[in-house]
Amino acid sequence: MIKDLLSIHDLSAYEYSKLMDLTQDVKKNPRKYRTKLQDKILAMIFEKPSLRTRVTFEAGMIQLGGEAIYLGPTDIQIGKRESTHDIGKNLERWVDGIIIRTFAHRNVIDLAAVTRIPVINALTDLSHPCQGMADFFTLREKKRDLEKLAYVGDGNNVCHSLMFAAARAGITMAVAVPKGYEPSPEIIRLAQEDGRETGYSFELTHDPYAAVRGADAVYTDVWASMGQESEKDKRAKIFAPFQVNKALMAEAKPGAFFMHCLPAHRGDEVTDEVMDSPQSIVFDQAENRLHIQKAIMLSLMAQQK
Repeated sequence: MIKDLLSIHDLSAYEYSKLMDLTQDVKKNPRKYRTKLQDKILAMIFEKPSLRTRVTFEAGMIQLGGEAIYLGPTDIQIGKRESTHDIGKNLERWVDGIIIRTFAHRNVIDLAAVTRIPVINALTDLSHPCQGMADFFTLREKKRDLEKLAYVGDGNNVCHSLMFAAARAGITMAVAVPKGYEPSPEIIRLAQEDGRETGYSFELTHDPYAAVRGADAVYTDVWASMGQESEKDKRAKIFAPFQVNKALMAEAKPGAFFMHCLPAHRGDEVTDEVMDSPQSIVFDQAENRLHIQKAIMLSLMAQQK
């Protein structure tokens, strides 16, 4: 297994598959793993607020027999109070692993480069691998014959990670965004490379109805992510035609799932009618963040001495 998890792209097809299988076993047999990280300590660096990421990582460490230390935005101040290099060199002498939820993806890359211990990307502006893997584990539980995932909204970090996961899973990923809000061309290229042998195909459109047509699942995210609050009103007007509502969901396959990484801005990117419908699996996704992250920590930290 690789030392760090910075992106789903970093995983080989074999490693991706093994993590999915381990997640299934961790979820089914939690007691089997309750001492696997005994005496291990996880440092949790947070530059952004969090509900799901903080609780699932901290609870996961406890359930695996270890402990977690929360380091909030005022505790470290990466690049201001202390350099990423010096932060990493300190932490590797005290703890057994690091998760980091930050803005710049460079912070994660630099931290992993200078530490001997595992570093896990818990979200950057470029990538959200734990979310993407939890989402595809959820789809694996719900629908074994998944063929197409439609993503509607902003071509952001979540969209990027879903593209990488779709490439590993070998399905069609259709992305509908307003003009000017497309996913990174480099991420598109890398995902296509990853999916060359799996049957993955990628569709990019500015028409949400075209993207959703025939989809097994429809995914959306907030229109303005953390750090984009000043653009909220502007984005609300631009993204209004991309709201996931009953009419849009009707274009997907009968019984298609609705997905969201949460938190959701109800009435903006999704209506209550869809969010609270029987098709919605958003809270299953949230639950599976715990199980996928436990599997990741086991894979990276269990063999650390």
